[in-house]
Amino acid sequence: MTKSYSLDLRRRVARLVEAGHSCHAAARHFDVSVAFVVRLMAAYRATGSLAPKPEGGWRYSKLDPHREFLLQRVAEKGDITMPQLAAELAARGTKVMPASIARWFIRQGYSFKKNAAGQRTRTLRCAPGPRSLAHKASAPHAPRTAPARLSR
Repeated sequence: MTKSYSLDLRRRVARLVEAGHSCHAAARHFDVSVAFVVRLMAAYRATGSLAPKPEGGWRYSKLDPHREFLLQRVAEKGDITMPQLAAELAARGTKVMPASIARWFIRQGYSFKKNAAGQRTRTLRCAPGPRSLAHKASAPHAPRTAPARLSR
């Protein structure tokens, strides 16, 4: 993330421009961009302050007003999906993407873990078994494997 120029540099730039030099000359003299000097002087003339604008801060989420509803639904039905929550919110008049709901829950400190039973729900692409092993062993184009080596 970028850092604001110091207040001392801002004062020196403003003093030079106020003394009658152009913004281009001040930018060359202090080795900063012309855009920085132009924006600094515009803000200085408008507000009278050379202080940098605040960075970052709190972002508004349209899910914040629905906090109680979301937490209640998750407490009632622990296996509810994000698309289901998005559909329920759409019925209440708030259209959001399921990924936005997931990010909101993460920002609130909630995490979703897989349970042990749901980890292997898909079938394997190549099922292991005697037939597949025999096929691999008899294939002439199969790469040879090097013997296992021990490392210290």
